[in-house]
Amino acid sequence: MLPVSEKTLKSDSASFNFVPPTAVMHFILETLQVIFLSFWYNLESLFFFLVPRRKKSVAGEVVLITGSGSGIGRLMAQEFAALGAVLVLWDINHEGMKETARLAKKEGASRVHCYVCDCSDKADVYKVAEQVKREVGDVSILVNNAGIVTGKKFMDAPDSLIEKTMEVNTMAHFWTYKAFLPAMIANNHGHLVSIASSAGLIGVNGLADYCASKFAAVGFAESVGLELLATGKDGIKTTIVCPYFINTGMFDGCQTKWPRLLPILNAEDVAKKIIHAVLTDQVYLLLPRSMYTITALKNGGEVELHGFVDLPVLFTDQLQGEGPVQNL
Repeated sequence: MLPVSEKTLKSDSASFNFVPPTAVMHFILETLQVIFLSFWYNLESLFFFLVPRRKKSVAGEVVLITGSGSGIGRLMAQEFAALGAVLVLWDINHEGMKETARLAKKEGASRVHCYVCDCSDKADVYKVAEQVKREVGDVSILVNNAGIVTGKKFMDAPDSLIEKTMEVNTMAHFWTYKAFLPAMIANNHGHLVSIASSAGLIGVNGLADYCASKFAAVGFAESVGLELLATGKDGIKTTIVCPYFINTGMFDGCQTKWPRLLPILNAEDVAKKIIHAVLTDQVYLLLPRSMYTITALKNGGEVELHGFVDLPVLFTDQLQGEGPVQNL
């Protein structure tokens, strides 16, 4: 047996990191807290699955919807109009907004305000936001809905279109939050709605720029929502909507390989479910319901990346002609 020198013993002793009992106890308590909260929130989810949540009233609330000149934006405006909300419509398409306003008034809206705004332009967002605050008042429900898609594979997409995709689908959310969130924080009242996409949860072949923009939108909305909770502003709710592809014309040229599992969604149904999610303060809305399972499998690591290379959608080389399609 080889002798152990005193120097070696001191060296080994110095390299051993002693963990104080208080740190161990703190770790145990935090672990128990995570387990308890996980159990509690799962139990809460089960309860509200069996017992419908109580719906809040949005009558008199100032609802701003970006990309409201067509598609889901127009349909949501009509739904909010029927509930007595004051509507603020933003779009780059003035004629489209006028038609949305006409339809909203037909549904019972007494006040509809239309503003031409390029959401990809920070200066324009801030300028029009100030105009809204002067002429209408503080926005209490902000729906970031405007979006574009190029429909080109990454190496085929011009830099200008990639930049525009990020500006509209992601950066616009930063600027609208900066413009309207301060009043919500001051009143501890409001609702932030992000119309993202299932492509913001799972990468899709041929939509690299679109997926990147929607992943960013989801992460941004989640992070700001957590910031608000951490600062005690629990009166400001967040709803993140991640639908599969919708038949609004934005994704003309795509097909689903498994229509029963992942059907192309009906725009009217999606709009109604979004409004229901807002009225019940639902944080996440994934459509169709199968997206919850698919996302869980992906996050659980049970589905390898190559399984999604041919995700149940087949895209043409380009969607909707030569340019990006404006507004979801």
